[in-house]
Amino acid sequence: MKFETVFIDDLLIVQPDVFFDERGYFFESFNKEKYVNGGINFTFVQDNLSKSKKGTVRGLHYQVGEFSQGKLCSVIVGKVLDIAVDIRFGSPTFGKYFSIELSEENKTQLWIPPGFAHGFSVLSDEAIFSYKCTNIYNKQAERSILYNDEILNIDWQVETPIVSPKDLLAKKFSEMERDFIYQTERG
Repeated sequence: MKFETVFIDDLLIVQPDVFFDERGYFFESFNKEKYVNGGINFTFVQDNLSKSKKGTVRGLHYQVGEFSQGKLCSVIVGKVLDIAVDIRFGSPTFGKYFSIELSEENKTQLWIPPGFAHGFSVLSDEAIFSYKCTNIYNKQAERSILYNDEILNIDWQVETPIVSPKDLLAKKFSEMERDFIYQTERG
């Protein structure tokens, strides 16, 4: 199992060891000890699945306060473009986003800790997206940033985005409150 850092602190790409044979494949989609050793030392308390059709854009979502969430994201069926936006005020990459293709073929996972807004777009005919959360869903703590915010300028790689009415009412990035502060002392 490989854990790879990216240009934004604290995001991790996880590439599990996949074993193929004539029957198909096998891999550990989660192993607490290996993930802790790889730098993901969180307890997961909720698993979520969504099924979406091509062109769907979900996000950009996050939760605040005692309900802030880390997410371990993967795709069971299909292919998505997964997006994590750094919303930690004071971070050297504040307002920057990282994108990665997650698919049933590559079996790659993305670890997104608290302090990031998250979203994805569906690139295949349909996708089943899975994510483990470090906290339960709480409606009062839920926040959203408009998926097509001009400051973020995210390329979702879809021609005509299908977006929920709720996500279309999200705040602009410039209206976001200071819910997360980047810790300059890293330890």
